[in-house]
Amino acid sequence: MSTQTSGLAIETSGLVKTFGGTRAVDGVDLAVPSGTVYGLLGPNGAGKTTTVKMLATLLRPDGGEARVFGLDVLHEADEVRGRVSLTGQYASVDEDLTGTENLVLLGRLLGHGKRGARERAARLLAAFGLTDAAAKQVKQYSGGMRRRIDIAASILNTPDLLFLDEPTAGLDPRSRNQVWDIVRAVVAQGTTVLLTTQYLDEADQLAARIAVIDKGRVIAEGTKGELKASVGAGSVHLRLRDAGQRLLAADLLGRVLDARVQPEPDPLALTARLGTAAGEATAAGQAARALDELARAGVVVDNFSLGQPSLDEVFLALTGHGAHDLRDGSEDEVAA
Repeated sequence: MSTQTSGLAIETSGLVKTFGGTRAVDGVDLAVPSGTVYGLLGPNGAGKTTTVKMLATLLRPDGGEARVFGLDVLHEADEVRGRVSLTGQYASVDEDLTGTENLVLLGRLLGHGKRGARERAARLLAAFGLTDAAAKQVKQYSGGMRRRIDIAASILNTPDLLFLDEPTAGLDPRSRNQVWDIVRAVVAQGTTVLLTTQYLDEADQLAARIAVIDKGRVIAEGTKGELKASVGAGSVHLRLRDAGQRLLAADLLGRVLDARVQPEPDPLALTARLGTAAGEATAAGQAARALDELARAGVVVDNFSLGQPSLDEVFLALTGHGAHDLRDGSEDEVAA
Protein backbone atom coordinates (compact mmCIF):
# COMPACT_ATOMS: atom_id res chain seq x y z
CA MET A 1 0.00 0.00 0.00
CA SER A 2 2.38 2.72 -1.20
CA THR A 3 1.42 6.02 -2.77
CA GLN A 4 4.41 5.69 -5.12
CA THR A 5 2.27 3.23 -7.07
CA SER A 6 -1.26 3.97 -5.92
CA GLY A 7 -1.33 7.79 -5.99
CA LEU A 8 -3.36 7.75 -2.78
CA ALA A 9 -2.94 10.10 0.16
CA ILE A 10 -4.94 7.87 2.53
CA GLU A 11 -5.67 4.15 2.49
CA THR A 12 -7.58 2.36 5.23
CA SER A 13 -8.77 -1.21 5.46
CA GLY A 14 -11.21 -2.43 8.11
CA LEU A 15 -10.44 0.49 10.42
CA VAL A 16 -12.05 0.03 13.86
CA LYS A 17 -12.26 2.10 17.04
CA THR A 18 -14.28 1.18 20.10
CA PHE A 19 -15.09 3.07 23.29
CA GLY A 20 -16.38 0.68 25.90
CA GLY A 21 -19.27 -1.12 24.27
CA THR A 22 -19.60 1.46 21.49
CA ARG A 23 -18.09 0.76 18.09
CA ALA A 24 -17.55 4.35 16.94
CA VAL A 25 -15.77 3.26 13.74
CA ASP A 26 -16.80 -0.14 12.44
CA GLY A 27 -14.60 -1.36 9.60
CA VAL A 28 -14.04 1.76 7.51
CA ASP A 29 -12.32 1.36 4.12
CA LEU A 30 -11.11 4.53 2.40
CA ALA A 31 -8.99 5.33 -0.65
CA VAL A 32 -8.34 9.08 -0.88
CA PRO A 33 -6.61 10.32 -4.07
CA SER A 34 -3.79 12.82 -3.65
CA GLY A 35 -4.35 16.47 -4.54
CA THR A 36 -8.12 16.48 -4.11
CA VAL A 37 -10.82 17.30 -1.58
CA TYR A 38 -12.33 14.09 -0.23
CA GLY A 39 -15.52 14.44 1.78
CA LEU A 40 -16.67 12.39 4.76
CA LEU A 41 -20.39 13.12 4.93
CA GLY A 42 -22.56 11.96 7.79
CA PRO A 43 -24.58 12.92 10.85
CA ASN A 44 -23.17 13.69 14.29
CA GLY A 45 -21.97 10.52 15.95
CA ALA A 46 -21.36 8.75 12.61
CA GLY A 47 -17.64 8.29 13.36
CA LYS A 48 -16.17 11.02 11.16
CA THR A 49 -14.12 12.79 13.85
CA THR A 50 -12.90 9.51 15.34
CA THR A 51 -11.72 8.41 11.89
CA VAL A 52 -9.84 11.68 11.41
CA LYS A 53 -8.21 11.41 14.84
CA MET A 54 -6.91 7.93 14.01
CA LEU A 55 -5.53 9.08 10.66
CA ALA A 56 -3.88 12.07 12.35
CA THR A 57 -2.27 9.71 14.93
CA LEU A 58 -4.26 11.23 17.82
CA LEU A 59 -6.11 7.99 18.53
CA ARG A 60 -4.84 4.42 18.30
CA PRO A 61 -6.96 2.14 16.09
CA ASP A 62 -8.33 -1.00 17.69
CA GLY A 63 -8.37 -2.89 14.41
CA GLY A 64 -7.64 -2.66 10.73
CA GLU A 65 -4.92 -0.76 8.94
CA ALA A 66 -4.39 2.87 7.96
CA ARG A 67 -1.67 4.50 5.89
CA VAL A 68 -1.01 8.14 5.03
CA PHE A 69 1.18 8.54 1.94
CA GLY A 70 2.19 4.93 2.43
CA LEU A 71 3.17 5.48 6.08
CA ASP A 72 1.59 3.32 8.76
CA VAL A 73 -0.21 5.54 11.29
CA LEU A 74 0.79 3.23 14.16
CA HIS A 75 4.37 2.31 13.40
CA GLU A 76 5.42 5.44 11.51
CA ALA A 77 3.41 8.02 13.47
CA ASP A 78 6.20 10.62 13.67
CA GLU A 79 6.66 10.55 9.90
CA VAL A 80 2.89 10.88 9.41
CA ARG A 81 2.74 13.91 11.72
CA GLY A 82 5.45 15.60 9.66
CA ARG A 83 3.20 15.53 6.58
CA VAL A 84 -0.24 16.40 7.96
CA SER A 85 -2.05 19.22 9.69
CA LEU A 86 -5.39 19.21 11.50
CA THR A 87 -8.00 21.91 11.97
CA GLY A 88 -10.61 20.67 14.41
CA GLN A 89 -14.17 21.75 15.07
CA TYR A 90 -13.08 24.46 17.50
CA ALA A 91 -10.45 27.18 17.14
CA SER A 92 -7.07 26.07 18.48
CA VAL A 93 -5.42 29.50 18.54
CA ASP A 94 -4.94 31.54 21.73
CA GLU A 95 -7.83 33.99 22.08
CA ASP A 96 -5.80 36.37 24.27
CA LEU A 97 -3.17 36.85 21.56
CA THR A 98 -3.59 38.92 18.42
CA GLY A 99 -3.81 37.33 15.00
CA THR A 100 -0.21 38.24 14.26
CA GLU A 101 1.03 37.03 17.65
CA ASN A 102 -0.68 33.66 17.20
CA LEU A 103 0.82 33.02 13.78
CA VAL A 104 4.29 34.27 14.72
CA LEU A 105 4.31 32.07 17.84
CA LEU A 106 3.29 29.00 15.86
CA GLY A 107 5.79 29.85 13.14
CA ARG A 108 8.61 30.00 15.69
CA LEU A 109 7.52 26.68 17.18
CA LEU A 110 7.64 25.19 13.68
CA GLY A 111 11.24 26.31 13.25
CA HIS A 112 10.98 29.63 11.41
CA GLY A 113 13.32 32.44 12.43
CA LYS A 114 11.90 35.68 13.86
CA ARG A 115 11.88 37.50 10.55
CA GLY A 116 10.64 34.48 8.59
CA ALA A 117 7.81 33.86 11.06
CA ARG A 118 6.63 37.48 10.87
CA GLU A 119 6.79 37.50 7.05
CA ARG A 120 4.89 34.23 6.81
CA ALA A 121 2.26 35.47 9.28
CA ALA A 122 1.79 38.71 7.34
CA ARG A 123 1.37 36.84 4.04
CA LEU A 124 -1.22 34.47 5.48
CA LEU A 125 -3.17 37.22 7.21
CA ALA A 126 -3.33 39.11 3.91
CA ALA A 127 -4.31 36.02 1.92
CA PHE A 128 -7.11 35.24 4.37
CA GLY A 129 -8.44 38.80 4.48
CA LEU A 130 -7.34 39.40 8.08
CA THR A 131 -4.76 42.17 7.72
CA ASP A 132 -7.07 44.79 9.26
CA ALA A 133 -7.64 42.50 12.26
CA ALA A 134 -4.01 41.42 12.64
CA ALA A 135 -3.43 43.57 15.76
CA LYS A 136 -6.71 42.58 17.43
CA GLN A 137 -7.05 39.82 20.02
CA VAL A 138 -8.65 36.72 18.53
CA LYS A 139 -11.38 36.92 21.19
CA GLN A 140 -12.66 39.96 19.25
CA TYR A 141 -12.91 38.02 15.97
CA SER A 142 -16.19 36.88 14.45
CA GLY A 143 -16.83 33.15 13.98
CA GLY A 144 -15.80 33.30 10.33
CA MET A 145 -12.59 35.16 11.15
CA ARG A 146 -11.72 32.58 13.79
CA ARG A 147 -12.13 29.74 11.31
CA ARG A 148 -9.96 31.56 8.78
CA ILE A 149 -7.11 32.18 11.21
CA ASP A 150 -7.37 28.60 12.45
CA ILE A 151 -6.90 27.31 8.90
CA ALA A 152 -4.07 29.82 8.39
CA ALA A 153 -2.35 28.38 11.45
CA SER A 154 -2.73 24.89 9.99
CA ILE A 155 -0.84 25.78 6.82
CA LEU A 156 2.03 27.86 8.25
CA ASN A 157 4.13 25.00 6.95
CA THR A 158 2.24 23.79 3.88
CA PRO A 159 1.10 20.24 4.72
CA ASP A 160 0.81 17.42 2.22
CA LEU A 161 -2.52 16.49 3.85
CA LEU A 162 -4.88 18.83 5.69
CA PHE A 163 -7.67 17.43 7.86
CA LEU A 164 -10.59 19.86 8.07
CA ASP A 165 -13.08 18.67 10.67
CA GLU A 166 -16.39 20.56 10.34
CA PRO A 167 -14.62 23.77 9.22
CA THR A 168 -17.82 25.79 8.68
CA ALA A 169 -19.97 24.54 11.56
CA GLY A 170 -22.11 27.40 12.85
CA LEU A 171 -20.94 29.95 10.28
CA ASP A 172 -23.17 32.30 8.33
CA PRO A 173 -23.42 31.80 4.53
CA ARG A 174 -20.92 34.56 3.70
CA SER A 175 -18.29 33.17 6.07
CA ARG A 176 -18.87 29.64 4.77
CA ASN A 177 -18.23 30.82 1.21
CA GLN A 178 -15.01 32.48 2.35
CA VAL A 179 -13.80 29.25 3.96
CA TRP A 180 -14.73 27.33 0.80
CA ASP A 181 -12.59 29.68 -1.28
CA ILE A 182 -9.68 29.09 1.10
CA VAL A 183 -10.07 25.32 0.79
CA ARG A 184 -10.03 25.56 -3.00
CA ALA A 185 -6.88 27.72 -2.86
CA VAL A 186 -5.12 25.24 -0.56
CA VAL A 187 -5.89 22.34 -2.90
CA ALA A 188 -4.72 24.37 -5.91
CA GLN A 189 -1.30 24.51 -4.22
CA GLY A 190 -1.14 20.69 -4.17
CA THR A 191 -2.40 19.87 -0.67
CA THR A 192 -4.84 17.00 -0.22
CA VAL A 193 -7.84 17.86 1.99
CA LEU A 194 -9.92 15.38 3.96
CA LEU A 195 -13.09 17.27 4.81
CA THR A 196 -15.64 16.07 7.35
CA THR A 197 -18.98 17.79 7.09
CA GLN A 198 -22.66 17.55 7.95
CA TYR A 199 -23.57 20.01 5.21
CA LEU A 200 -24.78 18.45 1.97
CA ASP A 201 -24.12 21.60 -0.05
CA GLU A 202 -20.57 21.82 1.32
CA ALA A 203 -19.76 18.30 0.14
CA ASP A 204 -21.43 19.09 -3.20
CA GLN A 205 -19.40 22.29 -3.63
CA LEU A 206 -15.95 21.05 -2.59
CA ALA A 207 -15.48 17.29 -2.69
CA ALA A 208 -14.29 15.39 -5.76
CA ARG A 209 -15.30 12.13 -4.06
CA ILE A 210 -17.54 11.55 -1.06
CA ALA A 211 -17.85 8.73 1.46
CA VAL A 212 -21.21 8.66 3.23
CA ILE A 213 -20.73 7.42 6.81
CA ASP A 214 -23.52 6.31 9.10
CA LYS A 215 -23.19 4.45 12.42
CA GLY A 216 -19.45 3.96 12.00
CA ARG A 217 -19.61 2.44 8.52
CA VAL A 218 -19.15 3.68 4.98
CA ILE A 219 -22.51 3.03 3.34
CA ALA A 220 -21.71 4.62 -0.03
CA GLU A 221 -18.71 6.10 -1.82
CA GLY A 222 -18.08 7.77 -5.14
CA THR A 223 -18.18 11.00 -7.07
CA LYS A 224 -21.20 13.26 -6.65
CA GLY A 225 -22.52 12.06 -9.99
CA GLU A 226 -22.07 8.39 -9.07
CA LEU A 227 -23.84 8.81 -5.74
CA LYS A 228 -26.73 10.67 -7.34
CA ALA A 229 -27.06 8.13 -10.15
CA SER A 230 -27.11 5.29 -7.62
CA VAL A 231 -30.45 6.35 -6.16
CA GLY A 232 -32.39 7.30 -9.27
CA ALA A 233 -32.42 8.58 -12.83
CA GLY A 234 -33.72 11.96 -11.76
CA SER A 235 -36.12 13.93 -9.64
CA VAL A 236 -39.31 15.75 -10.55
CA HIS A 237 -39.74 19.02 -8.67
CA LEU A 238 -42.94 20.99 -8.90
CA ARG A 239 -44.65 23.91 -7.22
CA LEU A 240 -48.42 24.17 -7.17
CA ARG A 241 -50.58 27.25 -7.29
CA ASP A 242 -52.98 25.94 -4.62
CA ALA A 243 -51.65 24.25 -1.45
CA GLY A 244 -55.04 22.58 -1.05
CA GLN A 245 -54.29 20.45 -4.11
CA ARG A 246 -51.04 19.02 -2.75
CA LEU A 247 -52.50 15.71 -1.54
CA LEU A 248 -54.23 15.14 -4.88
CA ALA A 249 -51.06 16.05 -6.77
CA ALA A 250 -48.93 13.74 -4.61
CA ASP A 251 -51.32 10.84 -5.20
CA LEU A 252 -51.32 11.38 -8.98
CA LEU A 253 -47.54 11.73 -9.14
CA GLY A 254 -46.99 8.60 -7.11
CA ARG A 255 -49.25 6.53 -9.39
CA VAL A 256 -48.04 7.88 -12.73
CA LEU A 257 -44.34 7.87 -11.90
CA ASP A 258 -44.45 4.80 -9.67
CA ALA A 259 -42.21 6.80 -7.36
CA ARG A 260 -42.04 7.97 -3.78
CA VAL A 261 -43.35 11.53 -3.48
CA GLN A 262 -41.72 13.74 -0.85
CA PRO A 263 -43.52 16.85 0.49
CA GLU A 264 -41.16 19.83 0.78
CA PRO A 265 -41.16 22.38 3.65
CA ASP A 266 -42.81 24.77 1.19
CA PRO A 267 -46.55 23.82 1.41
CA LEU A 268 -46.85 24.28 -2.36
CA ALA A 269 -43.88 22.07 -3.32
CA LEU A 270 -43.44 18.35 -4.04
CA THR A 271 -40.50 16.19 -5.15
CA ALA A 272 -40.68 12.71 -6.68
CA ARG A 273 -37.57 10.59 -7.19
CA LEU A 274 -37.61 8.37 -10.30
CA GLY A 275 -36.33 4.82 -10.15
CA THR A 276 -32.81 3.73 -11.10
CA ALA A 277 -34.19 1.76 -14.05
CA ALA A 278 -35.47 4.91 -15.75
CA GLY A 279 -33.13 6.30 -18.39
CA GLU A 280 -33.00 9.97 -19.28
CA ALA A 281 -35.51 9.65 -22.15
CA THR A 282 -37.82 7.47 -20.05
CA ALA A 283 -37.66 9.94 -17.17
CA ALA A 284 -38.63 12.81 -19.48
CA GLY A 285 -41.53 10.79 -20.85
CA GLN A 286 -42.75 9.89 -17.37
CA ALA A 287 -42.58 13.52 -16.32
CA ALA A 288 -44.58 14.62 -19.38
CA ARG A 289 -47.29 12.04 -18.62
CA ALA A 290 -47.42 13.21 -15.02
CA LEU A 291 -47.98 16.82 -16.13
CA ASP A 292 -50.78 15.70 -18.45
CA GLU A 293 -52.51 13.80 -15.64
CA LEU A 294 -52.21 16.76 -13.29
CA ALA A 295 -53.72 19.07 -15.91
CA ARG A 296 -56.63 16.67 -16.52
CA ALA A 297 -57.31 16.62 -12.78
CA GLY A 298 -57.39 20.41 -12.68
CA VAL A 299 -54.16 20.73 -10.67
CA VAL A 300 -52.38 23.95 -11.64
CA VAL A 301 -48.56 23.71 -11.65
CA ASP A 302 -46.70 27.02 -11.51
CA ASN A 303 -43.15 25.64 -11.68
CA PHE A 304 -41.83 22.29 -12.87
CA SER A 305 -38.34 20.85 -13.34
CA LEU A 306 -36.70 17.51 -14.01
CA GLY A 307 -33.15 17.14 -12.71
CA GLN A 308 -30.55 14.90 -11.14
CA PRO A 309 -31.23 13.87 -7.53
CA SER A 310 -29.75 16.20 -4.93
CA LEU A 311 -27.31 15.00 -2.28
CA ASP A 312 -30.16 15.49 0.18
CA GLU A 313 -32.18 12.90 -1.72
CA VAL A 314 -29.14 10.62 -1.90
CA PHE A 315 -28.71 10.83 1.86
CA LEU A 316 -32.41 10.17 2.45
CA ALA A 317 -32.34 7.13 0.18
CA LEU A 318 -29.18 5.72 1.79
CA THR A 319 -29.90 6.33 5.46
CA GLY A 320 -33.67 6.71 5.74
CA HIS A 321 -33.38 10.24 7.14
CA GLY A 322 -32.82 13.57 5.45
CA ALA A 323 -30.59 16.57 5.79
CA HIS A 324 -32.63 17.98 8.69
CA ASP A 325 -31.45 15.00 10.77
CA LEU A 326 -27.76 15.44 9.99
CA ARG A 327 -27.03 17.64 12.97
CA ASP A 328 -28.99 15.69 15.56
CA GLY A 329 -26.99 14.25 18.44
CA SER A 330 -23.34 14.98 19.21
CA GLU A 331 -20.29 14.03 17.21
CA ASP A 332 -18.21 11.28 18.75
CA GLU A 333 -18.80 12.35 22.33
CA VAL A 334 -17.12 9.21 23.58
CA ALA A 335 -13.95 10.25 21.77
CA ALA A 336 -13.77 13.76 23.20
